[in-house]
Amino acid sequence: MKGVMRFGKKGKLSPRYVGPYRILKRIGKVAYELELPADLVAVHPVFHISLLKKCVGDPASIVPLESVAVKDSLSYEDVPVEILDRQVRRLRNKEVASVKVLWRSQSVEGATWEAEEAMKSKYPHLFPSDSIPA
Repeated sequence: MKGVMRFGKKGKLSPRYVGPYRILKRIGKVAYELELPADLVAVHPVFHISLLKKCVGDPASIVPLESVAVKDSLSYEDVPVEILDRQVRRLRNKEVASVKVLWRSQSVEGATWEAEEAMKSKYPHLFPSDSIPA
């Protein structure tokens, strides 16, 4: 896939799937015409059924593209909103503190456990200065 240009991006990190797009009509037994946006005008709108994936229509799982600022390099910066929980794990001879972080573009179920020291150094505004570590 080294020289393949997919959806305006070249290289192995180009997106494999884009969409979802509405099916306009069925052409034959195995081809469908899709309603593509204006930025994909160079792509032919008729696709074989093997190139399409079923879209599960769960409105809660759809993230609007306007809320996520995607850069030209197909990356985005996710910003933490708040700290939900804190835990200390005891290893053989040291303790590792972790915090559960709620991110801006994710729901509570998508919160992740991160190292407390790394989060304190990168995002000090999430930790109140008057708290004493336990």
